[in-house]
Amino acid sequence: MTKILVVEPLRAIRNTLTELLAHEGYEVVARESLESLSDGDTREVSLIICGSPEKMTWGCVAVPWIALSKGGLEEVLGFFRAGAADFVPKPVEVSALLGAVRVVLARAEDSFPTPNTLCAKKKSCQRYNIVGSSPKTTRLKRLIELVAPTDARVLVLGENGTGKELVARQIHQKSRRATGPFVEVNCAAIPSELIESELFGHEKGAFTSAIKQRKGKFEQAVGGTLFLDEIGDMSLAAQAKVLRALQERKITRVGSDKDIDVDVRVVAATNKNLITEIARGNFREDLYHRLSVIVLSVPPLSERKEDIPQLVDYFLKSLCDEYNVPTKSIEPAALSELSSMDWRGNVREVHNVVERLVVLGSQEITRDEVLANVGNLY
Repeated sequence: MTKILVVEPLRAIRNTLTELLAHEGYEVVARESLESLSDGDTREVSLIICGSPEKMTWGCVAVPWIALSKGGLEEVLGFFRAGAADFVPKPVEVSALLGAVRVVLARAEDSFPTPNTLCAKKKSCQRYNIVGSSPKTTRLKRLIELVAPTDARVLVLGENGTGKELVARQIHQKSRRATGPFVEVNCAAIPSELIESELFGHEKGAFTSAIKQRKGKFEQAVGGTLFLDEIGDMSLAAQAKVLRALQERKITRVGSDKDIDVDVRVVAATNKNLITEIARGNFREDLYHRLSVIVLSVPPLSERKEDIPQLVDYFLKSLCDEYNVPTKSIEPAALSELSSMDWRGNVREVHNVVERLVVLGSQEITRDEVLANVGNLY
């Protein structure tokens, strides 16, 4: 039975909605507020109907939700930017609500063939948090909040290990496309002769090994976000095809002459200086301008060392949880030693070092253990 969570502060409306939905054959859990929810309430929920949508701040919610409000146009647009799947005005008309419920559930079933739980998705969102409170990290977070609700294309720049993919996932999770797919393509890892098929798909028989039709990454990402990682390593031939897809919002599978419409938001990332690559003839200037509507630069860890203690604490807790061991602590001298290191591998290197200390260190990690396990790297 499909489970619907109703969150409505007014008891009369809450009871009416509960009776109406139960009569239609849905399992209904009704609560007064978002704050009063328990894990049991949110388990195996297929849809949320929220009568206080201004409090729905989970931009990463995978469970679709419908906003109920008397709000004006600007407020309603805000609900959609926050991730609402639909809106029903108050006072609620039965036909309008049931119609919205059926449409949203049908759409969700197509997008998510397996049940999604709200609590599981909240854990996933925590996994993709950007950790740190330094001025540069705070500014990056603020820019993501501004950019995410739009459909503007974003180019993320930064050194290896700084967290460019994390930024892309945050943009997706805080966008109106959060309930859609997030599809990642590592442009540097795909041979140039296969990149076109990988991105745009192919028809059966298009080439020797094409034994069946295959959808490409653009089609897989329809309704969501396509993340083109290491776009600076893409071949010029593939760049031309991507440019057309961005310009016309259409792609053509390899071996076909039929255009396919693709509603996709593109976020690209690179550790290269694309202006230099353009001058060298390695990157198309017109594609650069298409991708760089918004440019976000992720600062290296050397420019935000204030974030290191928070990163160490965050990774200690998450990795101890992953390894199913009691959460370890770290003595101040050990943390000071970690904070003084150069971290040429940026946040990725911090993660690896903390993981090593979780595996090899004592319950309270000491400075000697830090020096013994990572000091030889510097």
